[in-house]
Amino acid sequence: MTELDEYWNNFLEKTNRDKEEKCAGDLFFEGKNFINAELNSIVLAGQKTAFFTTLATFTIDGEPLPVSGELYILVDNQNKPLCVLEMESVNIIPFNEVTWDMAQKEGECSTFGEWKEKMQEYIEDEGHVLGFDYSEDIKLVFQTFKVIYK
Repeated sequence: MTELDEYWNNFLEKTNRDKEEKCAGDLFFEGKNFINAELNSIVLAGQKTAFFTTLATFTIDGEPLPVSGELYILVDNQNKPLCVLEMESVNIIPFNEVTWDMAQKEGECSTFGEWKEKMQEYIEDEGHVLGFDYSEDIKLVFQTFKVIYK
């Protein structure tokens, strides 16, 4: 049994959940100018409650979109479990329709302009690797979550 399996089983036991409940997977946060530990700390502090991914990433990787209610284990850069996150909402929104209220939930930028600049850079970098181009109306997957166990 892996350390993540043990963590998941402890979570199920300590929260009186059905022992058959499945974990949807693990999440690892990283970002330009942020190291994994910094992002994890703002998640654990409740400052980061959302993130954006391009829809193209899911399409190209052949991955299904997350679903509200799914549970994930947040891991550090050593793949050690830190907490369990519950996906609260999953919405597809064009980049140019993202609001400051939404962007603030990422907890990483102090202004909307800064967020737009960093997000555009992230999308361009990701597109270069995966083979898609940035556009003002590129579709993003906006995912909100809450920490339910640590």
